[in-house]
Amino acid sequence: MALIAILGSTIISLFGVFLPVWNNTSLQQKWEWFTIGDHTLHVGILVNNLTALMQLVVCVIALPVHIYSRAYMKGDTGIHRYWMYLSLFCFAMLGLTVSLNLLQLYIFWELVGFASYLLIGFWFTRETAAQANKKAFIINRIGDLGFLIGIALVYAHCGTLDLSALFNQTGFFKDINIGLISSIDKNAPWVTFAGLAFFLGAMAKSAQFPLHVWLPDAMEGPTSVSSLIHAATMVAAGVFLLCTVFPLFNETVLLIIVIIGTLTALTAALFALGQYDIKKVLAFSTISQLGFMMVGVGIGSWDAAMFHLTTHAFFKCLLFLSAGAIIHEMAHLKTKARLNIDPQDLRHLGGLRRFMPKTFFCMAIASLSLAGFPFTSGYLSKDSIVITAYEWAIHFGGVYVLIPIVLIIVSILTAFYIGRLIFKAFFGSFKYDSHVQGGFALHEAPGAMLIPMFFLAAASLFPLFGLSLADYHSSWIMQTLDADTAYPTLAQAHLFIPAVLTGGAILAWLVGWHWYAKAKYPLSENNRLVHFANKQGYLNEFNERIFVKGTLKLSRMLYIFDRYAVDGTTKLFSWFVRRLSAAIYWFDKYIVDGLVNSFAQMAYYIGHLVRHVQNGQLQGYLGFALTVVILGILYLIIT
Repeated sequence: MALIAILGSTIISLFGVFLPVWNNTSLQQKWEWFTIGDHTLHVGILVNNLTALMQLVVCVIALPVHIYSRAYMKGDTGIHRYWMYLSLFCFAMLGLTVSLNLLQLYIFWELVGFASYLLIGFWFTRETAAQANKKAFIINRIGDLGFLIGIALVYAHCGTLDLSALFNQTGFFKDINIGLISSIDKNAPWVTFAGLAFFLGAMAKSAQFPLHVWLPDAMEGPTSVSSLIHAATMVAAGVFLLCTVFPLFNETVLLIIVIIGTLTALTAALFALGQYDIKKVLAFSTISQLGFMMVGVGIGSWDAAMFHLTTHAFFKCLLFLSAGAIIHEMAHLKTKARLNIDPQDLRHLGGLRRFMPKTFFCMAIASLSLAGFPFTSGYLSKDSIVITAYEWAIHFGGVYVLIPIVLIIVSILTAFYIGRLIFKAFFGSFKYDSHVQGGFALHEAPGAMLIPMFFLAAASLFPLFGLSLADYHSSWIMQTLDADTAYPTLAQAHLFIPAVLTGGAILAWLVGWHWYAKAKYPLSENNRLVHFANKQGYLNEFNERIFVKGTLKLSRMLYIFDRYAVDGTTKLFSWFVRRLSAAIYWFDKYIVDGLVNSFAQMAYYIGHLVRHVQNGQLQGYLGFALTVVILGILYLIIT
């Protein structure tokens, strides 16, 4: 049912939504949701170029992942949960792409996070998986708080959350007014705070430094899930959000986005160099490429960011599915030969192209696209960001030039680490060849896994996005979205930057071939730089010491303060109150009540005496009178 649902969604998305809307009139449908005072909030659907593209990408990527999952997850005891979680994930992402207002988008944003929590911890009996999904959930709450603050600021100052009212259907059409946002002062402090708040939400969801630490650990989920999270769903949501609210950003926010994006791209590429887990190499690759997309948004070229998001979805999904095929076969070998190995560890791989040539072919195409090699989609989309960043830097001058320089270095590092993965996995000799010769054969991935991989491999080449090999402006995505930038085009940049990137990639591969395929690696595993990269710059240790242990220490200090200071003061005060109340009780009982009781007893005794006189007997009255007379005579005698 899940496969049928996503197949139907893909068909509807392509023929019922994308083709009628793309480069045409946008569509929206709204219904009254609830009313607060004089403000009515609507729920509905908004489809324009941006949302139609994002929705199509989600469907087209999710469909091969569903087909692949039928073989990859076959025999898993939790298969029913898997399909339910996967369908929830896709539903949430599709709802996010076509949301009419920011609050509705936020609800689906949270639902995407919840579904990813379920999928990352799918094998929850593993302690690492249970810890990974909690880590992802907690870090994403930081970003979600920022997103919520941004929503509150926009509503407080604009009085609406409707995207069509704020940005005139997000403002992604030429020669139109961009709605309420056009009338605000971009230099107002609240605009800066709102932009930074939305960016904080995107930082957590799209794994930007330093909130990226959850994404490598998210590899604990099934590889098919990893491919969907990294390709077109969860991590892409942050970039999509920034493109949606792009007209809100001022120069300060955009510059911060550029800086964080560049730092993320560089650090993730460096960390990828020292990883041995095949999925973690790809995870840091995703983080690095998301940094490129953030730079695209920050320099004002959000169309290039969406272009790279689209191409990246295909080749990164293919990389993960190919890695899944390798892990799938290595896990079978581990079980059959009773090996004590990690099937994801690159150190246990090598020479696999002899056993899995089709997987090697698919993964090689995806790797070339990631490295930005000519004839691939990645060559067009990555160049669009690097070249535009260079034009942006030349326009502003000064230290801004460091941004494209760093991006060029990161592009070369990208080619090197993906080449390292290919050389270590598919070239050289297979470490367990003796077991294969002993009858424990490695096989090519089954057809149900290969068919989606071949489709993605074809989609990773340039013809799907444009017939030009070198001009990214001719791509149908760039021609339609076509963000207006304030800096001029530099023709020379379109020549020397692709040449530098391609030449650098080839040089990186030659070095990688010499080091890994020829087994002439000059560094040891204990090298400090290798260890630094493998440990991800010790960020997890830093977070553990500062935030986790720091929070625990603070909690213990607060506990001691609460127990001995707060509780001590409370107990002292309560003891004083008890003593005071005891003293007051004694005073009330023996002084106040004593006086009252004494007067009462005196009155009682006097009355008692008088009562005996007034008894109605004559002899009593005569005796009383005689007594008075005698007392009077005695008084007279004495005085």
